[in-house]
Amino acid sequence: MTSSPAPDVVRSAYAQLAVTDLDASRRFWADLLGFHVQYEDAGVLCLRGTDELTHHSLVLRQGGMAALDHLSYRVRTPEDVDRAERFFAGLGCPVRRVPRGQGTPGVGDAVRVVDPLGFPVEFFHDIDHAERLIQRFDLHRGAQIARLDHFNICTPDIPNAYAHYESLGFGCSETIEGDEHELYAAWMYRKQTVHDVAFTGGAGPRLHHVGVATHESHQVLRIADVLGALNEQHHIERGPGRHGVSNAFYLYLRDPDGHRVEIYTSDYYTGDPDHETYRWSVHDDRRRDFWGNAVIESWYKEASPVLDLDGNPQPVSDALLDESAVRVGADGLG
Repeated sequence: MTSSPAPDVVRSAYAQLAVTDLDASRRFWADLLGFHVQYEDAGVLCLRGTDELTHHSLVLRQGGMAALDHLSYRVRTPEDVDRAERFFAGLGCPVRRVPRGQGTPGVGDAVRVVDPLGFPVEFFHDIDHAERLIQRFDLHRGAQIARLDHFNICTPDIPNAYAHYESLGFGCSETIEGDEHELYAAWMYRKQTVHDVAFTGGAGPRLHHVGVATHESHQVLRIADVLGALNEQHHIERGPGRHGVSNAFYLYLRDPDGHRVEIYTSDYYTGDPDHETYRWSVHDDRRRDFWGNAVIESWYKEASPVLDLDGNPQPVSDALLDESAVRVGADGLG
């Protein structure tokens, strides 16, 4: 166990995905969903929502296979980048310093690690700023994406994931638990919303989805209508619906490579210092969908592979617990 203090994480900042056809990905994420293109060249595309004042919250990189390149968290000070390096080195994790100009466009000095859960994760403080688009309503389109909200990761050992993120100072808003308090899933945060990261039990390490926020539920419905009007409803995997966990109104889509994105709105504030964790029973069919709608099998079973720091696929381990196997009628999977 490391004796070095953990970095002060501010929030989930961006996800970088490897895609196999950058033009097709640009059409899905920018032209259809409404992300703003901040930077592009022959091999990379940096995107952001209308409320975001930093350079990007999603990066698409041309690659040989569809996978998660890395997740990225912003830390409070430049010194916290150094703390991240020492913290993960103390855990015995692979650690790599990435100076400005040698990593993702717009990002300053950073540290990339393979964390104890097997995920490639970056920590940075400095990032280029961007034009204010909050009231550029003429540029808002598609789902009118406002900002990145969270990452959801598949990991075979939820208690281990919980303990790791707790050591990084994350709080826990909600859980799904069994009769003996077995931990099936957890939602953890640094910013004052329901989560910056959530854990879905399953074979891992894999990326389950990237969650992006829009302001109102009608914008979630609008993007479903847009996809239907264009005869591209095949991108819709699940929803629209309302989650039990988080209370959010949601829609899950799959991009041309199968990467999953959740369009997400209407969660709640978690900033009080005595905020209590809300614990759902795994037998409550409202946990995943508050209206009791079935959760389709692909949502539980399919996810994006992840890469190591050299771009090689990480090996995947089977889950210790399988939430989809619990006998709950609305899931239709028991």
